[in-house]
Amino acid sequence: MSSLKFRLVFLFFDMKSIQTKEFEVFKTIGVVTGVTDGIVTIIGMSDVAYGETVDILTGEAPVVCLVLNVERDKVGAIALDSDINLRPGFYAICSGRLMSVPTGASLLGRIIDPLGNPVDDKGNLNSKSTRMVEVIAPSIISRTPVNTPLETGLKVVDSLIPIGHGQRELIIGDTKTGKTSIAIDAILNQKETDTLCIYVAIGQKRSSVARIARVLENNNCMRSTIIVAATASDPAPLQYLAPYSGVAMGEYFMDLGLRVLIIYDDLTKHAVSYRQLSLLLRRPPGREAYPGDVFYVHSRLLERAANLLGKGSITALPVIETIQSDLSAYVPTNVISITDGQIFLETELFSRGIRPAVSPGLSVSRVGSAAQNKVLKNMAGSLKLELAQFREVEGFTKLGFVLDDATKQLVERGVRLTRLLVQGRYKPVSMDKQILFLYAALRGYLD
Repeated sequence: MSSLKFRLVFLFFDMKSIQTKEFEVFKTIGVVTGVTDGIVTIIGMSDVAYGETVDILTGEAPVVCLVLNVERDKVGAIALDSDINLRPGFYAICSGRLMSVPTGASLLGRIIDPLGNPVDDKGNLNSKSTRMVEVIAPSIISRTPVNTPLETGLKVVDSLIPIGHGQRELIIGDTKTGKTSIAIDAILNQKETDTLCIYVAIGQKRSSVARIARVLENNNCMRSTIIVAATASDPAPLQYLAPYSGVAMGEYFMDLGLRVLIIYDDLTKHAVSYRQLSLLLRRPPGREAYPGDVFYVHSRLLERAANLLGKGSITALPVIETIQSDLSAYVPTNVISITDGQIFLETELFSRGIRPAVSPGLSVSRVGSAAQNKVLKNMAGSLKLELAQFREVEGFTKLGFVLDDATKQLVERGVRLTRLLVQGRYKPVSMDKQILFLYAALRGYLD
């Protein structure tokens, strides 16, 4: 240890200044003792903060790591770049900076990774400002009630499960039930509005991200959209960092007084990546091997969505994937308790051709009706009632029972209303047309 101490001091200071600066050197310099699956163990650092970036000197470009474990005798960090060149014995230096990403209007229309590096073919970013990835969520006092509708262009969502600017509405369902399509439709419907969009892809295939970018480009929506991509081929640290980077970019625009819609697709894979990192960092596992703070990981992310007093807003649409429609699983239950409602997609409805396959019974918006279009709000009450009555008697029709005239009319009306809410993918409907459709159906003009 004494020889290592001499080498470090000699590396950074001349021999005349050893007595005055020796102690400060050893607080910010450490030595790598192990590298395993992107996890870097460092000893010798006593002046390092959780969430700080650390530069590891490899002889070429330094490898940036993010500190996630601060223990008594060592530090655990995750490599944000390839760890193939990292070896025990390399020096690590505290940067004195918390993890930050570039922000600004130059990011609009671009596909970037969670570190702010462009992954498209449109050249370098010209961003001059940065923002910390981890910040404290806005306080209760600084928020204002959700009172402005965010129109998705989906008839079933805007009428039954309305969303307001500043809300957190969960999109939940089994795989291949159209969760991403609902999120993309919401982005497409903001083309003629002043709402900026951020799509965060976590653990998806590169081809899926490219397809989504092409859909947005073809509909002239990419100019007001940022895609933050941490694909399945990227390491777990980048997948863990992606949603925090996305919301940090959104907060820049929110502080300018603009409205932002952010999609996290999806937080199930985000929880899996955090579980992988936590197990590699030797943190004790809890239920389903998730660490005990996985709830906090998602809550501190989603709490940053807000409708600020005198400023802009961030509306969050997190996506969660269930297995066999199990809403009581660990991560789905956590995120449901954090958000202000959920849009639940049923596999059975999807297979029957009812798309979007939104379940009117299990879906709810806890604050959106306060921000719903006033005309649509007046009609939504009777729509919910008629659909609920239809669901009650729908089972009897499958059994072949003879129905009286009133029940038969109720079933026929319910079938028409259900079909009226069916909508093609990537084809949002304007609010005035939605009102006309519902008015005609509820007043009996389609009977």
